[in-house]
Amino acid sequence: MEKRGKKEKKFISLVVYLHDAAAYLKYFLDTVIPVCEENFEQFEVVCVDDACQDGTVEILREYVENRRVSAMVNVVHMSFFHGLESAMNAGRDIAIGDFVFEFDDIFVDYEPCVMMEVYARLLEGKDIVAASSKGKQRITSRLFYALYNRTSRGNGKIGPETFRLVSRRAINRIKSMGQYIPYRKAVYMNCGLKADTIFYDSKDSKVRVKNKTVASERSSLAVDSFIYFTNVLERLSAIICIAFLLITVCMGIYLVSNIFNSTKPVEGWLSTMGFLALGFFGVFALLTIILKYLAVLLNLVFKQQRYLVADIEKVIKS
Repeated sequence: MEKRGKKEKKFISLVVYLHDAAAYLKYFLDTVIPVCEENFEQFEVVCVDDACQDGTVEILREYVENRRVSAMVNVVHMSFFHGLESAMNAGRDIAIGDFVFEFDDIFVDYEPCVMMEVYARLLEGKDIVAASSKGKQRITSRLFYALYNRTSRGNGKIGPETFRLVSRRAINRIKSMGQYIPYRKAVYMNCGLKADTIFYDSKDSKVRVKNKTVASERSSLAVDSFIYFTNVLERLSAIICIAFLLITVCMGIYLVSNIFNSTKPVEGWLSTMGFLALGFFGVFALLTIILKYLAVLLNLVFKQQRYLVADIEKVIKS
C-alpha cells in the first residue's frame, strides 16, 4: 500500500498481549510502531502484562526509553495470570482510541503494510476487520473452526486471525451485550456489525504451525467456546437420547414378536435390556433439559466482570 500524504487524525490504540514474550517484543515493536508514527497523528500502546516472568516488561521500558517513542505507552499489570481473553478484555476496556488494534500475540509473520490495509478496509464501512495468514494451519485448528461454525448459535463464521482492528462502535456494542467477553472473536462476528478479513502471504507459510506461543491456552479456550457459543453438547446429548429411545422401541418390538412365536429368549434378558435402555433414555433426556437451563445461566454469567488489574503503569521517556 502506498504511504498516505497526510497523517490520519483518528486516534489509534494498540492493545498488545504479553506473557513471557521477551524474545519477540523488540521485533514486534520495530514493526508496528513505525507504521503508526508514519500514518497517524496520535496513537497509544496498551501492553497487558499477564504475569510475565522473563523480563518482557523491562525490555519494553528500555525500548521506550531508547527509541523515544512519541506515543503514550501504558502497561496494564494483571494481578495474576488470567489468560489471553480476560487480559485482552482488560486492555480493551482501558484503551481510548477511536479504533483499536488487538494483537493477541506478538509473533510477526506479516509485512507492516498489512496494518494499513486492514485500516483502509475498515474505513470502507466495516467495524471489525481481521488479518489472517494464508499459511498452513494446525489440523486441530481446522477441526475446531469446522465444528464450531457448524454448531454455532450465531450466523457469523470465524477462522484463524493474526490481529484485528475494531471500531469504537463495535466495542460499545459488545460492552452493551455484557462486561465479560469469554471469546472476543466469536462475539465480534455475531454482534450484528459488518466484519471482514484480509488474507496476507506469510513470510513463512508454516510459521503458524511451528509457533508455540500462538497455540498456548488454545485447548481450554476451545472447550469453553463450544460451551458458551455452540449447542454441540446439547446436540450430542439429544442424539444419545434418541439412540436409547430407538433401542427401547426395538426391544419392545422384539418382546412382542417373541410372544407370538415359539422362540424363547433367555429368561429375564428382555426385561433387563429394556429397563436399561429406557433408563439411559431418561438420563440423557434429563441431561438435555439441564444443558438448556445451563445455557440460560451462562448468559447471566456474561454480565460479570472477570478480571483483576493490579496496577496501570505509564511508561514515559526521560
